[in-house]
Amino acid sequence: MLDTLDAAAVRRWCASGLATLKQHQGEIDELNVYPVPDGDTGTNLVLTLTSAQQALAMDLDTRADGTSTAHGHALRLMARGALLGARGNSGVIVAQILRGLADALAGEPQVRGRTLAVALRTATDAAYAAVARPVEGTLLSVVSAAADAAEQADSDELRVVARAAANAAATALARTPEQLPALARAGVVDAGGQGLCLLLDALVEVVTGESPERPAPSPAPDRPPLAVARETGSEEYAYEVQFLLDAEPAAVERMRESLDALGDSLVIVGDAGTWQVHVHVNDVGAAIEAGVVAGRPHQISVTRFADQPEPAPPRLSDGRAAVVVAAGAGIAELLAAEGAVVVPGNPSVGELLDAVRATGAARVVVLPNDPDAQAVANQVVEEAHRLGVEVAVVPTRSPVQALAALAVRDPRRRFADDVIAMAEAAGACRYAEVCRASREALTVAGPCHAGDVLALVEGEVNLIGADLVETCVELVDRMLGGGGELVTLLVGADAPAGLVDAVRAHLAARWPFVEVQVYPGGQPHHPLLVGVE
Repeated sequence: MLDTLDAAAVRRWCASGLATLKQHQGEIDELNVYPVPDGDTGTNLVLTLTSAQQALAMDLDTRADGTSTAHGHALRLMARGALLGARGNSGVIVAQILRGLADALAGEPQVRGRTLAVALRTATDAAYAAVARPVEGTLLSVVSAAADAAEQADSDELRVVARAAANAAATALARTPEQLPALARAGVVDAGGQGLCLLLDALVEVVTGESPERPAPSPAPDRPPLAVARETGSEEYAYEVQFLLDAEPAAVERMRESLDALGDSLVIVGDAGTWQVHVHVNDVGAAIEAGVVAGRPHQISVTRFADQPEPAPPRLSDGRAAVVVAAGAGIAELLAAEGAVVVPGNPSVGELLDAVRATGAARVVVLPNDPDAQAVANQVVEEAHRLGVEVAVVPTRSPVQALAALAVRDPRRRFADDVIAMAEAAGACRYAEVCRASREALTVAGPCHAGDVLALVEGEVNLIGADLVETCVELVDRMLGGGGELVTLLVGADAPAGLVDAVRAHLAARWPFVEVQVYPGGQPHHPLLVGVE
């Protein structure tokens, strides 16, 4: 039983929280509001906490300055690592919660009950501040309830306040479907909130030595998780190896066994043939060779933990650059042809920041093309500012909007005016996506079953069909019913032969004065992305 939270306890909390998230990773991934095959909140949280633990492992026993206590410095390292490794909306918010805790506790001589309550309130404020339009029924509601309960406990006993916060968070999580209709329709609780509850339960276990009793989770789905990870943190390995890999799933599984035998901290994330690999090893050559045997490794990064210098400030030009997030080789080529630096889908804050720095430009516009990536991009604005780089985010939700925005760039305009013009062009492009339902669910367009074709317009399910071609044709008709002169079609990696020809033939017959542009996008999960301008 701990009376106060010291540096060692912070380290145990991070390790325990990460292990718990890994255990429930697939379960959290399945808590997806829409029945589309890309739920990855659990994976994103695991990667975020993995980065936090790596930061702790590298620098737990040093002090960055003379103002932080040992536990405060450990919390700052944990928060900083989480921020740079944050993926997705939930990952960014959890990183902000950790940052709020660190800010509040760094200078406190002891972390007792009332101190923790104050820190949870600071963490809640930081989480809300990180979201442009806070929505109740999400992770924000869960952390707010935890802070309220911690304050109401009005105790200096750390275990009392930690338990009160964790219990209130679990209660708030159960209420999220009542607050957010989309959750109620899907029959799930908020995925990010579930992850935070697990972290708070891990804190209770570290403080009290006992695991909180919670209702047994639903049976795990048969679908394998998107990431496979070992327990993290051994100091016997000297190198961190990371690379992207183009390979088939069976080859990746064989590689996983090889890397598992070489080191620890193994994380493999990906689908549709492209994977992100991370591992700690002593034999760098063997790790890279395992990737070569499995497929085509690229963007290989090797870091020796013993000599991690501070990154040099970037050399900045007076020019401008654009950084765009894209999933799909064809989409990446299109955006690169427009002069943008392309970052693979679902980047962390650190990866996106590295891309901004690598441009060497003083002013950079970022186009995230996804709500989760937008949350990551918003964090990059602050981080880049510290480096003297001005970053503006154009809130694109789809690659078709990014193409529209890049088409109107004009370096003769003031940077702020150019960003506004790009945002207006993106906003004038209506976007839609087509995929197959991964499970049975109740959507705003009615009930759907696994395998049904879903057409989402502006992020909402608009059509449910049985035939892919018919649904795509009806989708473009509905979108053009509201006006439009240009239709952009991005063809997915698994689009069947004849799909685009059928849609183009229909457009030529029904909408003869509409210009149609078709590009091979190569995006996973979505046979067709549609833009109408």
